[in-house]
Amino acid sequence: MTGKIFVDTNLWIYMHSKDPKQEIIAKLVKQNFLKIVISVQVVGEIYHTLTRKGIKSAKEAKSILQNVASFFPPVSITQATVERAIDISIKSKFTYWDSLIIASSLESGCVYLYSEDMNHGQIINETLTIINPFK
Repeated sequence: MTGKIFVDTNLWIYMHSKDPKQEIIAKLVKQNFLKIVISVQVVGEIYHTLTRKGIKSAKEAKSILQNVASFFPPVSITQATVERAIDISIKSKFTYWDSLIIASSLESGCVYLYSEDMNHGQIINETLTIINPFK
């Protein structure tokens, strides 16, 4: 698979939990290491989910985020990103938060967005394909 890959929050959560899906995500990250993109939104969501669900302590979650960000520097969200997300949400009926992930993916030049929360195989703006790695 060629092209940059945006990895959604839920997949990072599996990678740092005891979920059986962990192996699938670990393999995906290893195989695509140099192509992976995340955003500051994803970093915040990882922390929130790991701590809210009691998967990791706050200190453990912070350490995980520092490690993830050191390998995959998060892309910023700008006002233009927010406006693009709103346009995507209006046009495609995605939630604002999913639209922000999509907007960040598009702005980063990603060709794939790995997520289990969106429609597998859906193509956005003729350039970004959503892939559920568990299908």
